[in-house]
Amino acid sequence: MKKITKAVIPAAGLGTRMLPQSKSVPKEMLPIVDKPSIQYLVEEAVAAGAEDILVITNRDKDCIEDYFDYSPEYEKKLSDSGKTKELENIRAIADMANIYFLRQKTTRGLGHAVGRTRSFVGNEPFMVLYGDDVIDAEVSTSLEMAKLYEEFGRPVVGVQNVSREAIRRYCTLDAKPIRDRVWSVCDMIEKPREDQIMTTLSILGRVILTPDVFDILETIPAGAGGEIQLTDAMAIMARKEPITAYEFPGTRHDMGSKIGFLKANVSLGVKNPDFGDEFKTWLKDFAAKL
Repeated sequence: MKKITKAVIPAAGLGTRMLPQSKSVPKEMLPIVDKPSIQYLVEEAVAAGAEDILVITNRDKDCIEDYFDYSPEYEKKLSDSGKTKELENIRAIADMANIYFLRQKTTRGLGHAVGRTRSFVGNEPFMVLYGDDVIDAEVSTSLEMAKLYEEFGRPVVGVQNVSREAIRRYCTLDAKPIRDRVWSVCDMIEKPREDQIMTTLSILGRVILTPDVFDILETIPAGAGGEIQLTDAMAIMARKEPITAYEFPGTRHDMGSKIGFLKANVSLGVKNPDFGDEFKTWLKDFAAKL
């Protein structure tokens, strides 16, 4: 069984739900406390064993590439000021992994974006971490999914239960339990109608795929929203041979929405080792006045 060493992070979306801010700052660069949200994804991928990471971008997102590069000006300033810890921290951002960038010249959906990574992936399994989804969990979701791939040797999707109203915006799975938090999936439908809902388990932001997905992505027609849907390709795979679902613990933050952005900053802000206690005290006082 091949070990997973490659990861893909689709980050080409325009971020219309985050306007007007996203007009000049990519939503993936909006901060959660003191780090851009995309850094959380890169760190999770690295913790799960990724050595090579491909970020899919589009026009006006060069600042993401700049962020994961060395910064001689800042490094000199910090060095001259004797700020060794801060210097090590910003240097470590560029050294986490081999990080590459590819532009999705036309935004035709998540499936189209993933399909463009074929030459990068080659004949290997790979992780996909959706650019909008930051997961706050004690145990790395991608790492646990990688372990399940090694155990079962088939694609893995990260899932949680959502409301029936929410699932119509995501996807529904035909899933049977294997053991605690682990399911076998034999079908899925993207953005289902009410009568198509099979379970309220839905894929939220993490998948592990095998390279046979690329042939499928090249041939499937546009699906929901007129876009090439990755879910449609995974559904074809699941109907041929069941795939594995991991019902991950923790909280998934939707960084493509304003309320998700606010919740992520509060949730992770109170956990910050430098000022979390102070922030928590202020937050309690603030909430008491509402």
